[in-house]
Amino acid sequence: MLIYATAFLVGAITAISPCAYPVLPIVFAGSASGGRRRPHAIIAGLCLTFFASLLFLTWLLDQLHIRKDLLRDISIGLLFVVAVTLVVPAIGQILERPLARLSRRPHGDLGGGLVLGASLGLVYIPCVGPIVSAIATQSASVEGTKRVGLAAVFVLGTAVPLSLIAFAARRGSERLRGFRAHVGQLRVVLGVVIAAAAVLIAFGVDTTLQEKVPNYTNALSRLAGEKRCSTRTQLGQRCLSSSSASSLQDLGAAPGFTGISAWINSKPLTNKQLRGKVVLVDFWTYSCINCLRTLPHLKAWDTAYRKAGLVIVGVHTPEFAFEHVVSNVRKATRDLGVRYPVAVDNGYHTWQAYRNGAWPTEYLVDRSGHIREIKEGEGRYDDTEHAIRQLLGESPDARLASVRDVTPQHLTTPESYLGWLRLERYSGSQLVPDRGAQYRFPHTLPLNELAYAGRWRVERERIVAGRAARLRLHFLAQSVYLVLSGRGRLEVSVGGKPVKTLRVSGLSRLYTLLRYPGLSEGALELRFTPGISAYAFTFG
Repeated sequence: MLIYATAFLVGAITAISPCAYPVLPIVFAGSASGGRRRPHAIIAGLCLTFFASLLFLTWLLDQLHIRKDLLRDISIGLLFVVAVTLVVPAIGQILERPLARLSRRPHGDLGGGLVLGASLGLVYIPCVGPIVSAIATQSASVEGTKRVGLAAVFVLGTAVPLSLIAFAARRGSERLRGFRAHVGQLRVVLGVVIAAAAVLIAFGVDTTLQEKVPNYTNALSRLAGEKRCSTRTQLGQRCLSSSSASSLQDLGAAPGFTGISAWINSKPLTNKQLRGKVVLVDFWTYSCINCLRTLPHLKAWDTAYRKAGLVIVGVHTPEFAFEHVVSNVRKATRDLGVRYPVAVDNGYHTWQAYRNGAWPTEYLVDRSGHIREIKEGEGRYDDTEHAIRQLLGESPDARLASVRDVTPQHLTTPESYLGWLRLERYSGSQLVPDRGAQYRFPHTLPLNELAYAGRWRVERERIVAGRAARLRLHFLAQSVYLVLSGRGRLEVSVGGKPVKTLRVSGLSRLYTLLRYPGLSEGALELRFTPGISAYAFTFG
């Protein structure tokens, strides 16, 4: 039951977070502009569409191959319709009359309120956290009635503060209605408020606020238990305590390699075959810079300890579409010099069996098949090698085989995805998902932000260059990498000065754009020939 209480509290907190700001004035203005039942109708409409969106509307759009921004566009259009009905009451009466007949109640109570609430439920989707993300992505551990229940209590939690705002607006408007001469003017003002808020939403201010305004609700979310181990566990996210990451305690039997699409460098392996060996299971993907920086250590351990009984198994779980192609994984494995077994986990079955949540993550398994250490991310390689030696029964005083640790020790620009699904820190022209559009650079570009210019098609995971396609990034890093595919030429410049020209061809992979002797800040600009696709920046 604790997970449901957490979902309810996090829902309530979400309703007062910065990303909800554009929605709040619409709730206020809409509730103040109609009959007594209008606040109920607005909140009911919002909850119904928000609930439906969480559970199946996104999935339905995927099945119909319709862009997800269609829901947002429709809702923004409906907000403008509601605004017009307030500014021009005669139009409102015509539009609300069909719903009024169905409800047998005054038209101002139900019709416009439900339309307004339904619209808000669709634009409210970005205001979600980890709990709702697990529901919306249909996490393997959140299924059936539990998934529906979590969605329901989250939406109910959201409804509480919004209802308070709605009823406060209603009470205030009732006092103002004593001045009858000003009722018409009040409706016009409230209609203008809704229209203005709709314009802000249309220009992405709701998502921009989430990035720009410090989220004062983070502490509240922690108090509500959103980061609690029990919450993460119930959402299918492995909770790593400090003890599990630093000592060889028994963490339970290791799952098998399930749903593997192909094996590279080995015949299919099972836990039974590996019994008696020390096994290191590494979740990776060949275009992930963090994984690539881990590879030299894995290869060194494979060389040093294979004869002593260590078996390294790389579980390649793809992040991008091109990484699902087994021939690409085979070529990348060969090019990277990986000689230990690699399991291609295209369906995420082994990933889910391990309840994994990050690239790279290493699971160290003892000779009896039990997980003894889990390490997410880079670094602490000597600690892992000491653990390997201990499980193998090797002398702890012998010289370590590990190579130089190149994990960045300084703060850099965060990993930056370029497709619309996970695009963050974006500036410039409004995005047009999944179809070609013309973009322009902004006048200024703050640190860590990026922008497009020229013609681009911004897809779910990538951007595809058209005519005169350019990309700018204000970076802070020692090294800058970019995942690219296609065939063509890429011109690299920093601060307006040409640096190099890259030829893009062959395997979709990670390219090195810049490498400095120390930490550097600069304005990177890339010029693409048409047809090249870019997926994500990573930094070192």
